[in-house]
Amino acid sequence: MTMNKLLLLSCFALFAACKVDKSTQSHLDLTGEWTFSLDTADIGEREKWFTRRLKEKVKLPGSTTTNGKGFDIDVHTPWTGGIVDSSYFTDTAYARYRKAGNIKVPFWLQPVKYYKGAAWYQKEIQIPDSAYQEGTELVIERVHWESSVWLDSVKLGTENSLSTPHRFLFKGSLKPGKHLLTIRIDNRVKTIDVGPNAHSITDHTQTNWNGMIGKMTLKPLERLRVESLQVFPDLSKKTVAVRARIVNISRPVNASLTLYATEKAGERLKDVQQTLVLTGGVNEIKIDYPMGNAVKTWDEFNPNLYTMIASLVVEGKSFGYQTDFGMREIALKGKEITLNGRPVFLRGTLESAIFPLTGYPATDVASWAKIIKTCKAYGLNHLRFHSWCPPEAAFRAADSLGMYLQIECASWANQGATIGDGKPLDDYIYRESERIVTQYGNHPSFLMMAYGNEPSGKNHVAYLRKFVETWKAKDGRRLYTTAAGWPAIAENDYNNIPEPRIQSWGEGLNSIINKQKPRSDYDWHERIAQFDIPTISHEIGQWCVYPDFKEISAYTGVMKARNLEIFRDRLRETGMDTLADQFLQASGKLQTLCYKADIEAALRTPGFAGFQLLDLHDFPGQGTALVGVLNAFWKDKGYVDGKTYRQFCNSTVPLARFPNFIYTNDQLLKVPLEIAHYGAEEKSNVSVKWQIIDEAQHVYGTGSLLMNTLRIGNNQQAGAVTMNLNEIKEAKKLTLIVTLGQYANQWDFFVFPKTLPNVNSEVYVTASFDQKARELLASGGKVLYTLRKGVLKKDKGGDIALGFSSIFWNTAWTRGQAPVTLGLLCDPQHPAFQHFPTDFHSNWQWWDAITHADAMRLDRINPTLKPIVRVIDDWFTARPLGLVFEANIGKGKLIVSAIDLLTDRQNRPEARQLLYSLSAYMQSSSFAPKTTLQENEIAQLAHNNKF
Repeated sequence: MTMNKLLLLSCFALFAACKVDKSTQSHLDLTGEWTFSLDTADIGEREKWFTRRLKEKVKLPGSTTTNGKGFDIDVHTPWTGGIVDSSYFTDTAYARYRKAGNIKVPFWLQPVKYYKGAAWYQKEIQIPDSAYQEGTELVIERVHWESSVWLDSVKLGTENSLSTPHRFLFKGSLKPGKHLLTIRIDNRVKTIDVGPNAHSITDHTQTNWNGMIGKMTLKPLERLRVESLQVFPDLSKKTVAVRARIVNISRPVNASLTLYATEKAGERLKDVQQTLVLTGGVNEIKIDYPMGNAVKTWDEFNPNLYTMIASLVVEGKSFGYQTDFGMREIALKGKEITLNGRPVFLRGTLESAIFPLTGYPATDVASWAKIIKTCKAYGLNHLRFHSWCPPEAAFRAADSLGMYLQIECASWANQGATIGDGKPLDDYIYRESERIVTQYGNHPSFLMMAYGNEPSGKNHVAYLRKFVETWKAKDGRRLYTTAAGWPAIAENDYNNIPEPRIQSWGEGLNSIINKQKPRSDYDWHERIAQFDIPTISHEIGQWCVYPDFKEISAYTGVMKARNLEIFRDRLRETGMDTLADQFLQASGKLQTLCYKADIEAALRTPGFAGFQLLDLHDFPGQGTALVGVLNAFWKDKGYVDGKTYRQFCNSTVPLARFPNFIYTNDQLLKVPLEIAHYGAEEKSNVSVKWQIIDEAQHVYGTGSLLMNTLRIGNNQQAGAVTMNLNEIKEAKKLTLIVTLGQYANQWDFFVFPKTLPNVNSEVYVTASFDQKARELLASGGKVLYTLRKGVLKKDKGGDIALGFSSIFWNTAWTRGQAPVTLGLLCDPQHPAFQHFPTDFHSNWQWWDAITHADAMRLDRINPTLKPIVRVIDDWFTARPLGLVFEANIGKGKLIVSAIDLLTDRQNRPEARQLLYSLSAYMQSSSFAPKTTLQENEIAQLAHNNKF
């Protein structure tokens, strides 16, 4: 059901059907000042607080926290949400943050006040006239969580939906004058356990707030009313099946029902009229409404909307109801999802109820439109609402902007909660899903539904199979799956599974991006081959970036980034706080590279239906998961904008299947090109152009490939880029740019000379700090000490899990899953890199070095060291790490490389080139280390050094 609207007014009313002959002055807006009391002892109902006057004051919409009610945060705060890394409560490193007056928690954003339990809200209302003689309806748009309502000491009932408005009926006559409305809100998890980490209730995201938000209305009931209007489009017949639910609390009456649709531009379609006999009680009416021959469909490119208006006339009185809808049809074609008969590829991100200023979700269309426009600016067309359902405004914004939504029924039955085992949650999910579909089912953006996230329980598969079968039979307006994550079953319309991605939980350094040489010719066809239905990958990415400490000042509402303050303190204590922005930018470039690899792999996969990122923006909970290229406010962090991101994440994306990103100049470059095209229409006679340039914009090759037809779909072969690399005489970063009209994509690759000049023997290169090395240094010689991987002592950094990729999710929640670092930081203008192409951050040419290296703890060697190549550590530990540093020892000069530059170097062009560049630097006048070390500080680095 979409938002109801009064027929004769331009403003919207959110909830029940509206009569056109009754003045809306009778409707009471309940927002504003209320009286209030916490009920910490849970005695209010027993002591009948609904009969007494409460004294404290609050403003609604709002929560206890936004009103400054509740308790200060301390180590005993009864959070709602799992804490995987509980070291905060015992580790001496956190001791100062456990002291009163300086409480700071590292695992999520911290509210200024916290309250879990019963709270009472009360308001004296003035009934203006006799309009309420047939009864009264109270509607509160969003309540968290359980609400009980009393009107003049009469209990109207209890509601517990986390996803839809709470509605209460007072069936007696309500006389004009003053009345007392009392509402008890309880945000504790009681018999219905949706899961402590479900984003509908958890402190990881929107917080377990207590309060009421959105529209709050008291309105008179009519003896006869249109209660709902469900609209079921049928594109093949160019009709909509309209199901009207009409409630008559009077005697049987004759009625005339008129239906007509209007376009948003105002054009009115034909009227359809039907004469009815309305019996007492609920009347279910079904009417097929013809939409005419010029039907305008709804999708991401043309989000055309209609309004269906029902006008009911009974004994001269008119009753009206209207709902927005779109003419669209989602269906399956083998492994593809089609919308209006055209294949669609879902490019999605999670929305996890992250609202840092309020701690609860926005209920206005403008806020949601801003979020959706931001997502579209980064090439996305899909939002998955992880274990929660947003308010009406989100659907409205998505309808108008053409965004596809996956809605979930408020549960993540895991980490202590289960589903399918006969607990109250089992029945709740059916009731909640029914409420969701009734409330929001007409919205064309509501394309998909799941029970929730990653279920557990002995019988969860059987339960969810029945859930899917029930909804598929009941309402064909959308697709259904068991859950986000698992289980994948034959009854699903689509599977939403984690296997098709480049880094999985538990993979660590065995993932594609960390274990296999850099390339872009893989896809997930083998991982989805067993399924005959569409597959959407679950929570891909999860690539972290270093915290942006400038963001801290943006937390001006009730949520504070105390976690970021802790991480900032740690960086300051290690003396690296001046590097914070550089860490952010360098790790951000690596993060973007990882997301590009993930997204392009999905787009290359034949028979694939889409992906859901975790995440386009940061997830501030679960240990602090800084996985977004945007922050928690949906603002960019300065290292990648929407235009750049859309190169590899868009409706049309040129793709290149590089068999390798590293070449030598005796090789032939041959890179197959293909196009993923999920635009509005097919194209013919398409020209795909390519060029290869270096950093100075020198062009090494160009070409144009003609595609006779560009259909809707992926894996469309455009030809291949071919170039002999023998023209490249020195090490270079080259960039392949492929354009197709307004769409362009690009890839860096690296070419190294097959043969290098001889290194002058002035530099002694050794894999051990042997006697010769010490003697040379003592006599003024030059030594390049390159450690083999695995020999660095643990206390010097040998136990640090170094990998090429960024951190996956965050080490607190994954219990230290490797890698625990965020890439490299270096100065590309440093003379050590004169012969080794590099930016200030990690790129594919560093993959070999990192996979043959250990990270040195510079603070355990000499705190004054400034490395040539720095490793960015996890923000939880903030250790000064390096791969390459220089120093004076005795009369000599030394470079220490924790990268093994010698082993198998005949098959490692990057290692040969880096060794050459470092050696050439050491022979130049630029080689002038500023730090002096003692011989024993070097000798103690590795296990294989013996005096």
